[in-house]
Amino acid sequence: MRVEAYGTIDELNSWLGLLRDQPINTIRQNLLIQIQNDLFVIGSILATEPGNEKVKIPSLKPEHILDLEKAMDQMDASLPPMRFFVLPGGHPIVSHCHIARTVCRRAERNVLSLHQQETVPDMVLQYINRLSDYLFVLSRKLTQELQAPEVPWKAEI
Repeated sequence: MRVEAYGTIDELNSWLGLLRDQPINTIRQNLLIQIQNDLFVIGSILATEPGNEKVKIPSLKPEHILDLEKAMDQMDASLPPMRFFVLPGGHPIVSHCHIARTVCRRAERNVLSLHQQETVPDMVLQYINRLSDYLFVLSRKLTQELQAPEVPWKAEI
């Protein structure tokens, strides 16, 4: 479970690198770099067995979660309210963001499974949860900026 958890964090980090390489604004690129650094910290935490005090791991700080929340609030302020579920896609950059979001959700499931076997710091669980929310809001903001279509999901009952 441990390898699955930190391996998925590593995969997420790679998808965020691909997203960062797209033509998006510098402020977002810089936040993505910070997120990638945070994911390396999380990967280190997850890869280290509980009780192993020989390994020095940098810490994940509450400010890192606050940075995600502030960024979401700033983007959300200029987005129209959600009136329907949207289908992922509309532009390659938006699609990269949605793929990163879904990998983040898988990472969250894997970390929660690991947490059922052994303690995972709450800060790690909170960060990954907020990161997937950030990536969803970012996908909507990128859709708006790129003037890409936001295709609603239509449930056929």
